[in-house]
Amino acid sequence: MENIFFDNWDSFVRTVVITVLAYMGMVFFLRVSGKRTLSKMNAFDFVITVALGSTLAAVCLNKNIALFDGMTVFFLLIFFQFILTWLSVRNKKIKNLITSSPSVLVYNGEIMEEVMKKERLTMDELKMAARSQGIEDISNVDILILETTGDITIIPKIEGTKRGTFKGIRKDQLNDV
Repeated sequence: MENIFFDNWDSFVRTVVITVLAYMGMVFFLRVSGKRTLSKMNAFDFVITVALGSTLAAVCLNKNIALFDGMTVFFLLIFFQFILTWLSVRNKKIKNLITSSPSVLVYNGEIMEEVMKKERLTMDELKMAARSQGIEDISNVDILILETTGDITIIPKIEGTKRGTFKGIRKDQLNDV
């Protein structure tokens, strides 16, 4: 149990210096790679964000990991994320490989129970999402969608004939939209 609160000054100084440099390096790589790198677009983006955070923590606290090794991991993770998203914008097969499609959970007030089971959502979670958007009764909702990010979008009333934002939602769930 020795050194539980303080090891030595060398360890402290190393932690401060490595943390500052690693943080600055990660911020530099993120700025160079663009806004999309840390966006909350899909599960792949989330994994990259968690991996970057985990790498930063490991570099800062593990004395066996050199700063250069950590910076290399930052670069590689951000580079792979950049390449994959660049390719997914240009190639539909790659896009479909790394992203899921939105799922309709409620349509014309009818709750799609099979879809909810498949997506592992409970009625309480739907009610919570509805309350957060000021909806008092889900049966009055025209469409409720589980987005690829895990967010729930509620459209209380579908108006008009143009329905461009519904493109990409699985056709078997949304027949006449």
